[in-house]
Amino acid sequence: MTTSALRDQEKAVGITAFVSPDAPGFGCTIKHRYTDFLVNEVLPDGTVLHLTSDAVKRVKKQAQEEVPQDGGMQEVKSEVKSEVTDGMNGVTAEGSTKRKQPEGDDAVADPPSSPSKRQRVDGGKNTAPQSNGDAEAAQKPEADPNADRKAQIISNVTDQDKSRLHDIFGEKTTDRILHLYASIIMHPDRKPRDQPVIHSEVITEKAKRTEAHVAVRQVFASKISTETIQDSPGVIVVRAMPTKGPTGARAPAGQWGNGAISKGKLGWEELGGEYLHFTLYKENKDTMEVLWFLASQLKIPVKNFQFAGTKDRRGVTVQRVALYRVHADKIKGLNRFSRGWWLGGFEYQKHGLDLGELGGNEFLLTLRDIQVEGVGILTPDQKVERVKEIVQQATKSFREHGYLNYYGLQRFGTYTTGTHATGLKMLKGDLEGAINLILTYDDKLLPENVDTSAEGRTPHDDINRADAIRIYRERGGITEAVRKMPRRFQAESAIIQHLGKRDRRLNEQPQKNDWQGALMQIQRNLRLMYVHAYQSFVWNTVVGKRWELYDGKVVEGDLVIVGAKDDSKPVKEEVDDQGEPVFHPAADDSAPTAEDPFTRARHLSKEEAESGKYDIFDIVLPLPGFDVLYPANEVGKFYGEFMASEEGGGLDPHNMRRSWKDISLSGGYRKVLARAGEGLDFEIKTYVTDAEQMVETDLEKLKKQKHANRGPAAGGSNGVKAEDQTDEVKAEEPANDVKSDEPTDDVKEGEQTNGNAATDAAIDAVERKIAVVLKMQLGSSQYATMALRELTKGGALNYKPDYSSR
Repeated sequence: MTTSALRDQEKAVGITAFVSPDAPGFGCTIKHRYTDFLVNEVLPDGTVLHLTSDAVKRVKKQAQEEVPQDGGMQEVKSEVKSEVTDGMNGVTAEGSTKRKQPEGDDAVADPPSSPSKRQRVDGGKNTAPQSNGDAEAAQKPEADPNADRKAQIISNVTDQDKSRLHDIFGEKTTDRILHLYASIIMHPDRKPRDQPVIHSEVITEKAKRTEAHVAVRQVFASKISTETIQDSPGVIVVRAMPTKGPTGARAPAGQWGNGAISKGKLGWEELGGEYLHFTLYKENKDTMEVLWFLASQLKIPVKNFQFAGTKDRRGVTVQRVALYRVHADKIKGLNRFSRGWWLGGFEYQKHGLDLGELGGNEFLLTLRDIQVEGVGILTPDQKVERVKEIVQQATKSFREHGYLNYYGLQRFGTYTTGTHATGLKMLKGDLEGAINLILTYDDKLLPENVDTSAEGRTPHDDINRADAIRIYRERGGITEAVRKMPRRFQAESAIIQHLGKRDRRLNEQPQKNDWQGALMQIQRNLRLMYVHAYQSFVWNTVVGKRWELYDGKVVEGDLVIVGAKDDSKPVKEEVDDQGEPVFHPAADDSAPTAEDPFTRARHLSKEEAESGKYDIFDIVLPLPGFDVLYPANEVGKFYGEFMASEEGGGLDPHNMRRSWKDISLSGGYRKVLARAGEGLDFEIKTYVTDAEQMVETDLEKLKKQKHANRGPAAGGSNGVKAEDQTDEVKAEEPANDVKSDEPTDDVKEGEQTNGNAATDAAIDAVERKIAVVLKMQLGSSQYATMALRELTKGGALNYKPDYSSR
């Protein structure tokens, strides 16, 4: 791709401006090899996630001692011995845990609303007054045998949280909610339907009802659910968090999978929690592509996997994934099927993962074939110094001034018709048109039309996709089309299967015009991606206009987040369908997050804009929706003008509600500018062939570490024979025959070409190429490609790989 073609692609989705157009830039090629693009998640505590181990922590139960307690409860004190095997050496730790097990009627307690079943049962007989003299005492309610335990649990809820609940629900309802929470903690094995159900008093204010949903979720760590019901407007129903089974009813993910714990095994609390967190390392794979495979092997729905965000396909990425009640051994065992991925870092925790639950991403990027102006007559060493000087200047400007926080090209799909165009059709109610766009293909991609000279440059998946859609369009049969369709095109497969389903008795396709039903078959996050892409398209266009009008100045009518620079508590961020944070207004139409859905924006007055208190990094722009503010200046007017235009689709930014809730957009806010975090750095390297790898991946480091700790192959310190060690390596490490999108080359990846003096002499006769290895951390809402665009001034071009070897 040429620079001109890239500019055209960017312009088509609203990417037009630079923050520092006068700063020096340079040309380069990115993602020439997938190992040129390394991405590691940054955890919420600031730690950069790496694949450092694939060991499983072993915990063995040594002994149990049962100690009876009053109130029908018994305390089981378990001495637990932990044996930690990290694949290299063993570490043994000892500790003890305590857990309470219900006994007698406490095993399945009834809701407090059933007085007849509140009587204490002792040895199978009801306790009753023995004489008339005891009548008065018998009339008094018996002391709750678990009162002390309940009081202890309730005391763990902070006074601040209790006060917050009181303000919303009142004292009586709050007290009942606290006792429900205590019951859930005391009886973790009790089915949710056997717990009390609480109905609040009528809450008339919409904002207060939304705050109620959020407060309960935050205070009780998602152990209690809330919902409103149509028959009782304003009433909130509070109950134990329901569970989700195979049919999709609510439940913690994985409960119905093969990983559920069975009797005789350690309890989840003894392991550390009910959620297994693990690290997913992948090379040149989509996140969902790997998770689909893992789900098929575990025989669980793919939606059971929880993660903070998806990662690019063409790169080497490391991210955390969580599953509910699945054992580490079961997940680790899947490594034997590994092709381009590896699993490790197993740890049990009490909570799962939410979209956006990360501090950002660290990128280690190899920018190849660096090109700068005015180096034609320089010596090789002088060229390196000149490149270093240019990159240093560009990096300094980039660090100080940041870049426009554009949504990158990947947000809009990889085909001629962008996902935002599909989203526009959906918002206009043209669902048939939306489906036709999703099922669009280029005739040039059909097998019989692929140009022989260009065949090596065409991904086979794209050819198969086009052929599968053609089969469905022309023949109407879905079996062959779905079989031909590559698995990663889930939307296309879902639509074809729904529309093409045949009633054999009637010999017709009753759903062939059920456009909304077909779209509903697409996984929800993917389905929402289309309308969110339209929002992103509008936002990109508007931010460019704002920069054109006001540059980096703060002006009257600009929007800032309420509390961002006030004395109030710092605001939190909500996330969209891809785990990207956006500041979100509170609304019943959008699901509240565990953070703070009440984040709102406000306009700056003339005095505030001129005060110097706010800078351009504080300014936000809205994504179009029915519950956002628009800037009270020329930028706000532009929203209406652009969206009403033909390019904008003829929509009204103030009318974004739709009868179909999935496409009824409440909107959100996004920072105008972004910048890299601490640790921005670069290194200049030279190379001869494009096959040379500049940096080590996490998996390569792990394999090196394993080999170093095994000792010499011919009978190391661990006494393993050479042939046995070879088998062990094969079992523990992924194969090296991963099919990739890499061009064929005589030099294998990772090989060095300067192994001896003769080779060094040959290299000296060839002009070496220059590369920059760039390290930077970006927030989870920021696109590395847009950061590189600003840094290079549009000179960073994606390499188009050769697929002929596949």
